[in-house]
Amino acid sequence: MTLIDGKMTAAAIKEEIKAEVDQMIAAGMKRPHLAAVLVGHDGGSESYVKNKVIACEKCGFKSSLVRMEEDTTEEQLIDCIKQLNEDADVDGFIVQLPLPKHIDEQKVINAIDHHKDVDGIHPMNAGRMALGQPSFISATPLGIITLLKRYNIPTSGKKCVILGRSNIVGKPMAQLMMQKQYGDSTVTVCHSHSATLKDECRQADIIIAAIGRPDFVTADMVKEGAVVIDVGTTRVPDPSAKNGYRLNGDVKFDEVAPKCSYITPVPGGVGPMTICSLMKNTLAAAKREYFS
Repeated sequence: MTLIDGKMTAAAIKEEIKAEVDQMIAAGMKRPHLAAVLVGHDGGSESYVKNKVIACEKCGFKSSLVRMEEDTTEEQLIDCIKQLNEDADVDGFIVQLPLPKHIDEQKVINAIDHHKDVDGIHPMNAGRMALGQPSFISATPLGIITLLKRYNIPTSGKKCVILGRSNIVGKPMAQLMMQKQYGDSTVTVCHSHSATLKDECRQADIIIAAIGRPDFVTADMVKEGAVVIDVGTTRVPDPSAKNGYRLNGDVKFDEVAPKCSYITPVPGGVGPMTICSLMKNTLAAAKREYFS
């Protein structure tokens, strides 16, 4: 069993990005600028945005954070997005999700200029990605594809089961694993209502678990030699932890790992690669790689 080290891989990629940024600055180009919009004070979102700011520093990017209160109106948030759309110094920006319940997330996503949508969640980017056209790819799926490539894990012709059908992980992950230039796999998407979920998993060469249920994938669902990618990051109470909780994946790691050829841990697997992918997309936005 080989442990896929997302933290180490992400650190190496950030070094590569930093070297490229240094070359851009030396050539007289502008420093890439990533902005983030944070509405309210959700603990998980605060932590995630903080990590993005740290990653920007390591990559040599300029970063800025727009903080808005929990009672911000939808109109106020969309006005803020319009300002970022028009700000020539901002190459890309993200609106941290989830948003307060009184705000329509899809309306907010639709308001983002797709040229600056480095999270890859605007319908224009999602559609272009599904068609195999140049686009910003949703950060977590891009991170997973990068890990598979960096570890030279064969995907072509393999049976890949994706657990979960969310717009930010499950659906784009399925599209990427199907496409010849990325996964070139035979893909099955399962979810909580799939009648043959366990049987599908037992046949899978690659399982990508993004169902949001701690310890959902157990040893009896995994065949010998399978590759298991755990996207789950649920906070579960842990009195022994300093902050009173720990991050738990969708995979029951201790019992599943011995059966795997490769597996990602939680934390330290997919998580660091998600932020790393955001940096890759921001660099591409700064270089105007995808759109004229």
